Amino acid sequence: MNDFSFYFGLGWEHIMSWDALDHILFVLVLAAVYLPADWKKVLILVTAFTIGHSITLALSTLNLVSVSSAWVEFLIPCTIVLTAFLNLFQRKFDHRAIRLNYFLALFFGLIHGLGFANTLRFVLAKDQNLGWALFGFNVGLEAGQIIIVALILLAAFLFVQMLRVPRREWVLILSAAVFSLSLQMALERIP
Repeated sequence: MNDFSFYFGLGWEHIMSWDALDHILFVLVLAAVYLPADWKKVLILVTAFTIGHSITLALSTLNLVSVSSAWVEFLIPCTIVLTAFLNLFQRKFDHRAIRLNYFLALFFGLIHGLGFANTLRFVLAKDQNLGWALFGFNVGLEAGQIIIVALILLAAFLFVQMLRVPRREWVLILSAAVFSLSLQMALERIP
């Protein structure tokens, strides 16, 4: 159980620290188009992200996939820029209009998963089971993402439903802010 707790803590810190700002921004911009009534859809969305993340994390940790860390660190904010950019042009918020988010979460999760592989490879002891380590890490990651999503949905409830900020403006404000921050990150990380 100690191994699980250790890797759970790594997953939790991977999303809940200031070093994880890019990860937080990605979850924020993915969830920006949803309201509290959509909580099940958002949980599926972040789970799709975690699945993509864990696939490349495992493949990279096993040395089956190798991508330059400089390129990964550049591509991660690029995924955020693209997601925020797409939100800026979103006019409708029904299920059909935002269905692309599930694909983006899964696909971009593949890129984000490459970012933590070196750390996991470093801390994974020779006698430890990669599956158990990934399970603990992903549960910690998912728990952190759920906390962030809950805060985003709470903010959406406050602004959109209580203060009557138009939903489109809410999405524009969040997405524009995330777009500018992530674009700056991407420009700073060009390999």
